[in-house]
Amino acid sequence: MSATETVIRYVFLGAAACFVIGLHLMNSPRTARRGNLVSAVAMGVAIVATAVLLIVDDKISVTGWIVLLAGAAVGSAAGLYMARGVEMTAMPQLVSLFNAVGGGAAALLAVDHLASVVSPRLAVTLPGGLDILIGAVTFTGSLVAAGKLQGLIPGKPLIFPGARVLNVVLGVSFVASIVWLIAVPGNPGAVAVLSLAAAVFGVTMVLPIGGADMPVVISLLNAFTGTAVAMAGFVLGEPVLIIAGALVGASGGILTKLMADAMNRSIPNIIIGGFGTGDEAVAADTESAPVRGVTADDVAIQLAYARKVTVVPGYGLAAAQAQHELAGLAELLESHGVDVSYAIHPVAGRMPGHMNVLLAEAQVPYPQLREMEEVNPDFPQIDVVLVIGANDVTNPAARRPGNPVSGMPILDVDKARSIVVIKRSMGHGYAGIDNELYTNPKTGMFFTDAKKGLLALSAAVREFAR
Repeated sequence: MSATETVIRYVFLGAAACFVIGLHLMNSPRTARRGNLVSAVAMGVAIVATAVLLIVDDKISVTGWIVLLAGAAVGSAAGLYMARGVEMTAMPQLVSLFNAVGGGAAALLAVDHLASVVSPRLAVTLPGGLDILIGAVTFTGSLVAAGKLQGLIPGKPLIFPGARVLNVVLGVSFVASIVWLIAVPGNPGAVAVLSLAAAVFGVTMVLPIGGADMPVVISLLNAFTGTAVAMAGFVLGEPVLIIAGALVGASGGILTKLMADAMNRSIPNIIIGGFGTGDEAVAADTESAPVRGVTADDVAIQLAYARKVTVVPGYGLAAAQAQHELAGLAELLESHGVDVSYAIHPVAGRMPGHMNVLLAEAQVPYPQLREMEEVNPDFPQIDVVLVIGANDVTNPAARRPGNPVSGMPILDVDKARSIVVIKRSMGHGYAGIDNELYTNPKTGMFFTDAKKGLLALSAAVREFAR
């Protein structure tokens, strides 16, 4: 190994260390932006170092350089455009697309390597087979998830006759094709069967999953992407890929477990598919139950004279892009001595951390964000709970068996002294059932767009404070 190659390997090691540091910084919203920047710079340095290594080893032709640079330019431009232009409400779709690209790229690396290497060793063949399996599942599964989130595919569970039997057949195909690949290294038939079976399973795994469980699916597919990249690292013998992929896979796996616990779902059910499909008929009939409507002035009086106010943000807040208006209302209330805090459910919004990022963008002080386990015991002492667009995570129906949200830990907002819900209509959440909170006698429904409603509340509170 030349001196240049040795230096480059140390650069790779430094980049991997920066990935670990960046991931650690992402533990807190205060340092998450810095952690993301550290990781991005480290990846950029690793890419440049790889290019230098290719030049030193003279392993790529002029045509190869043209294709490589063109791909890098197109990919970078597309990523920059998508990341800068995406709305917060569409962030989960973007994450799913990135998962698909990562998983698909890792699988293609394995396919190409197994096809080009004569008699690959078991140390390459086995990780290569797992790479194709996990990467192809991630690719198609992430595309289906993005389609569900975007509304291109119905968000409700889609189950077709024989789906369970098909999944069993696909599982047998996985084992058989990997054994075939080990027995006959680089066999194109084994690679083709494995790729096709994995791609089909990605579709059949995600289609039966309902929208209420989509945050868990996104996290799981993210873990799959990291694992596929790590397997690609073993195939190519690149430690930096192994480390980066292992970090993403491990952190994604931990997050998936936490999200599954928050949804009261089991990870095996996520992999098998078909959960989130409970009997919706068991849910209470809130359409015929009385609902108490309130005006901006009604709500402003409650807020202005309250001692403690807790805000429960949800997807409706993100959809209206009303986080800045919410922060303004909170500052106004605090200036009049009201104690304001935010109750954050682990799966509020459409992906893990959605509400934390949204509120951080509006400069909401991090100490005011309270997790579900911390805030639930305090709801009986809270004067007013302001629910903005959150639905399933506040539905008391979760305490009863037999419906899509049964057993899911929820924010106990119905135990507060007074509840105000800002919502455009009585529409359902992702689970597709009515929210029993809306017919609670303590609940006032303020039917309006979140941004308009919060602006109206701020104006009304100022009038009362004069």
